[in-house]
Amino acid sequence: MSELPLLGAAMPVDVLETLQDFIVNEHRDLELQDFCVPGVLDDDWKPIADRAKELLSGYRGRLGIHGPFWGLHIASPDREIQKVVTRRMMQGLDVCEHLSATQMVIHSPYITWDYNNLDNAPGRQAYQAVLDHAHATLDEVVRRSEEIGVTMVVENIMDKDPDIRRTLVEDFNTSAMAVSIDTGHAHYACGSTGAPPVDYFVRRAGNSLQHIHLQDADGYADRHWNIGEGNISWHAVFRALGELTSQPRLILELRDKTGILPSVEWLRSCNLAR
Repeated sequence: MSELPLLGAAMPVDVLETLQDFIVNEHRDLELQDFCVPGVLDDDWKPIADRAKELLSGYRGRLGIHGPFWGLHIASPDREIQKVVTRRMMQGLDVCEHLSATQMVIHSPYITWDYNNLDNAPGRQAYQAVLDHAHATLDEVVRRSEEIGVTMVVENIMDKDPDIRRTLVEDFNTSAMAVSIDTGHAHYACGSTGAPPVDYFVRRAGNSLQHIHLQDADGYADRHWNIGEGNISWHAVFRALGELTSQPRLILELRDKTGILPSVEWLRSCNLAR
């Protein structure tokens, strides 16, 4: 890249109140986190969304939300569970439409157990079953996403196989589905379950990658530390990102939101991002 990539961040609206200038002045990518909190979608969420719109007056960056995920499995074989997940995802899209957001993060259905057991059935039966259940849950949601111009990005959670979410996304054959990577989750999978390192996840996603959560970690747990506090090889990660043309949103997703600006400065000091 001739110019350092521009970092965005994930935060709730109350933090946007304090980081408005940081986001708006350079039109950085923003991911709002309020709407994945349990209970919020069942209450009147519009005042939260409307406050975000006020704070983002004049903003021309790429806006997204973290979609609902607590207790939700996007490839459950249970038809009643599928209905609940479909409804929750549609509620998330209601928020996106109200905000004119163009991306919604959803969680991968794959767990470490799958890596060791999906081949424990003849042919590709177990792999196909997951895809079939995902379609039963998300086909209606995908159609709505296409209509309102939202891309749902599927984030790795316990994925050991860096390819499997891309396979799921490609099976939907739509621009309304893409791949997301969480660097801390990938680093956990590498350190604790024997998955490839984070930069391999990036390369294997290729231009299907349209979103990345940047957080530092130690390979043991989902730390969401400030960048530079863990042991992820950030030079390798940004080297792999530099090979892409899909321009994924680079979203700092930190537990301590006061670490957003220091993390930007850390990456800037390494000549990796700004």
